[in-house]
Amino acid sequence: MVRDRVRPEPEQDLESAVEHFIKQQRRRGHLASDERTGWLVYDFSTGEKLVTINEDAQFQAASLIKPFLALAFFHRVKEGRFIYGPKSRRHMTRMIHWSNNASTNWIMRQLGGPGSVQRILETQYQGIFQDTKIVEYIPPGGRSYRNKASVGDYSRFLRSLWREKIPGAREIRRLMALPGRDRIHSGVSHIPKGTEVYNKTGSTARLCGDMGILIVKGPTGKRYPYAVIGVIEKRHRARNYTTWIRARGDIIREVSDLVYKGIAQHHNFAKAL
Repeated sequence: MVRDRVRPEPEQDLESAVEHFIKQQRRRGHLASDERTGWLVYDFSTGEKLVTINEDAQFQAASLIKPFLALAFFHRVKEGRFIYGPKSRRHMTRMIHWSNNASTNWIMRQLGGPGSVQRILETQYQGIFQDTKIVEYIPPGGRSYRNKASVGDYSRFLRSLWREKIPGAREIRRLMALPGRDRIHSGVSHIPKGTEVYNKTGSTARLCGDMGILIVKGPTGKRYPYAVIGVIEKRHRARNYTTWIRARGDIIREVSDLVYKGIAQHHNFAKAL
């Protein structure tokens, strides 16, 4: 399978800014030596990847794979094996909007378990899922350390979702757009209020992440959609989960702020900031 094309040389400025920021966080002790990160930004308006850092590395997936499970479920609906009725709709909403692990495992059980989900994704959507490995139900306490995915897979999924190239795209987007706290828009300094957000977070004592699509408006009202994915993975469990997840979430927010400024500059409305 051919990987996505590398973005042209002029688009390295934003990636350099993100790399510089991450190095700065390490120097200041805000990222530990046992933590690694992955970042990807895709501009739908131009079809370019503006940031790609550790794109193909497998990271712990946590709840970030829940929209993938939704795709597998809607694949079976498309085949006529399932009906998306009141019960499945309720569990789907709990899984995506509330990140409920019991509902996530209910969805997986309907599909035949983690192995069956993996087979659907890798045989039917191999162009998207090149680094994803779903091998377990979400365990008690939401640890889910064994399921893996890459920021590249999240990006390809979001692009297919946006372009409605996958079953259930509109419903998955609707669920991902339901209001809730995120790490790519909420609390981000410069991103305007009213920006449309489609996202899914992932959190464990070893993983802090968010992946989503933001649709910002320029001064003329033109819409500029782009995907931003950020994950921070720790080799060892954080001693204080609440402190760690809050601090790493803020790092993702600061990167998202940098990305918005880069998008504004790329589309020539940076003066509006």
